[in-house]
Formats: sequence, structure tokens, C-alpha cells
Amino acid sequence: MSDTPLIFDRALLKARRAKALSRPNCRDVDFLLRDVAEDVSYRLSLIKRDFPLVLDYGCHTGLVSQEISKLDTIGEVISADHALSSPSLLQLLPGLFIKADEEFFPFAGEQFDLIISALSLQWVNDLPGALVQMRRGLKPDGALIAVTLGGETLTELRQALMMAEDEIYGGVSPRVAPFADVRDFGDLLQRAGFALPVTDREIRRVRYSSVDKLMKELRAMGAGNMLEGRRRQPVSRRFFKRVEELYQQHFGDEDGRITASFEFIYLIGWAPHPDQQKPLAPGSGKVSLTQIFGDSPEGK
Repeated sequence: MSDTPLIFDRALLKARRAKALSRPNCRDVDFLLRDVAEDVSYRLSLIKRDFPLVLDYGCHTGLVSQEISKLDTIGEVISADHALSSPSLLQLLPGLFIKADEEFFPFAGEQFDLIISALSLQWVNDLPGALVQMRRGLKPDGALIAVTLGGETLTELRQALMMAEDEIYGGVSPRVAPFADVRDFGDLLQRAGFALPVTDREIRRVRYSSVDKLMKELRAMGAGNMLEGRRRQPVSRRFFKRVEELYQQHFGDEDGRITASFEFIYLIGWAPHPDQQKPLAPGSGKVSLTQIFGDSPEGK
């Protein structure tokens, strides 16, 4: 980790996540994780095998742990997050829980039949290293299912912030995380030693009454600006007023509401095992993700 560029302020992330998780209504605002939990559970229901020991790594509010525990194929679930602190939240987790940082895998090798990482990898400084650690934590033929945010996430907010900052301050600073592209993740899974890697993506667009409402909801989820290179000086009301104007001008709807995009990137990979099928030669693939997972649930 010492040679890894520090893109994210992990101490700030931990403090903000802990604050978000301590709120009594923390699950009410975590609608992105709720959608992901339902989708991961659906995809798991199509895999006809048992997973006796599962790790929900970076469990946030525990919605994924709770949802997948309803499946007959899921055995014991361990929930892990570096910001777990609220007693009321811990009572909602379905099984064992542990404080654990997503950048420092605390478990011995070959322990889990399934590791799930939902909406945590986008804040990791050493993403290749995190994937390697999770692959080592899987038993042979164990599975990783990860969901992270992709490059289209909050593209509207990013553009409005950049335009306003350049106009008012004469330059721009990083304000929205540089999310990876879906094409990068297949390579990362292979580099980490996963067999049969598969990736796909979904875009969800959410409408808000104002930019202020959007940013308040992001903060309530503990998902504000965590970049090391962020501007540290306070910004003026004039700046936020201009952001609102530019957002409405470029991305507003006729009824005065705005749209925010969230890109979910889904990853699946398997710890190598001698009995696994061999991947096809490059360019010869003829099986789509819908054949592997089936159609997505209605409303996604």
C-alpha cells in the first residue's frame, strides 16, 4: 500500500460513513444499496449451488446481508465494514459482524464460499490489491460478486461543478471520484487471478427537486467528496447558486426537476479450480450475460 497513490481520504470516508450509519433512518436513504441488494439476491438465486459461508465485505447498512439470507442456498453470513458502530444497526445484521477495512483483508486464505462487495470498491485506493486479497480469501471454486459505481455516476453533477468552479474561481479541483470504466474491470479480475470473469453494467437515473436535495442525500449516505485532492477552502453561496443554475440549464426537466445518473458495474469471478470449465478463445464467445443470469427483474 505504501507505493499506491492516495486518491481517497480513507480517514474521512470512515468518519462520514460512521456518522451516516449512526443515524436512525440510515436505511431509509440508502436506496442505491437497497436496489443492489435485491439485484444481487436475484442473480444469486439463478446460480444453482450452495454457499455455506458468505462474507458481505463492506456491508454498509446490512441490506445485502439481510436480503441474501432469505435464499436457501446461503448459509452463514458474516458482515464486515470499517465503520460499524451503531448498536441499533448491529441488531439488524442477520449473523456475525466484524469491523474490517476493505483495503486490508483481515481473514485467512481460502475461508469463504462467496464474497460480496456492494458499493465499496469505488472508494478503495489499491483496487487491484483489494481484488487479489478477496480472491485469496475464497475457497477453490468460490465466487466473488461485486458491485461498484462506474464512470457515468453523477456525470451531470460533475459537469455542473466544473463549469461553476472554472467560471467563478478560474480553475477546477476534483469534486467527484474518478470511477473506473466497465471495460477496465474484466482486466482487473484477470490480473487478480479470478477465473471466468464476467462484467456488465446498468444505469439508473434518479430525479430530484434540486441540486441541494441531491447533495444532502449523498451526504446522508456518507458519500460526499472523499478525494485527497479536493479543495479544502470553503466555497461561497454564489458558487452553489451557480451550480444549481448550470445543472438546471443543462440537465433540468421541463417540470423544474433535475436528473442524476448512477452507473452500477457488476463483477463476477471465481477462485480457480481444476474442474472449472475453460474460457473460450478470445473473440469466440457466444454467450450473453442474459443467458448466464437471466433477464433483470422488472423495474430495474
